[in-house]
Amino acid sequence: MVAASTQAVSRLKKDYAKLMKEPIPYVRAAPVPANILEWHYIITGAPATPYEGGMYHGKLVFPPDFPFKPPSIYMITPSGRFQTNTRLCLSISDFHPDTWNPAWTVGTIVTGLLSFMNDTAPTLGSITSTDTEKKQLARKSKAFNIKDRVFCELFEDVAETIRTEMNAVAAERAAAGLRSPGAGPASEDGDASSRSSLDGDAAAAAAAAAAGARGTLSSIASNLVVIAGVVLLAFAVRYVIMAAQDADPAYAPGGSRYGQGR
Repeated sequence: MVAASTQAVSRLKKDYAKLMKEPIPYVRAAPVPANILEWHYIITGAPATPYEGGMYHGKLVFPPDFPFKPPSIYMITPSGRFQTNTRLCLSISDFHPDTWNPAWTVGTIVTGLLSFMNDTAPTLGSITSTDTEKKQLARKSKAFNIKDRVFCELFEDVAETIRTEMNAVAAERAAAGLRSPGAGPASEDGDASSRSSLDGDAAAAAAAAAAGARGTLSSIASNLVVIAGVVLLAFAVRYVIMAAQDADPAYAPGGSRYGQGR
């Protein structure tokens, strides 16, 4: 790693302080702590553009003799506008040192990059894609960035916000899945199964009650038959005794067939 000149360090520190004091809409930039010549930036997709809602991470690599020479510019997040991890040919990059102005700051560079991004003019390092493709990439950009270690370290607050948003979306989708039409039939089937189980239990209870009732009636009927049999037997015995008395006076009450004198 080539050491930065004293002038480069002084200028870059000054630019960083200005960015912290006067933030620029839709852009952020910060140097890597171990190397002030390497900066990373975030461009937020502007409203009413195919990039709206997207977040694009890239890096700037400054020469040791900055600000007298321009930086190399790279885009890391897929955008549909620029190739990733490729030096971009822009009037503010090291592809055009002849058009470079030493008065341009880091803020000027990222603002110019935002302008180029919203343009459609082809350049070395640019790609062609439809607005639909750009919008799809915009939706995926935050999830892509959150996997980048440098992004998460330099823009910790942004990374935390993205994680919170992603967790909220995941929770919302999970809740929507529970309420989705596909979940309806399963719930209804469950209710039907419960109702069927309850109906089955009720039917079993009714059958048991009926069986018990039949058992009780059967027992009563059996008892009545026995009682009736006893009554009939008593009448039969009475009839036999009465018939015997009529036929032989010795069976009369108080008499004895063997107790009379000769």
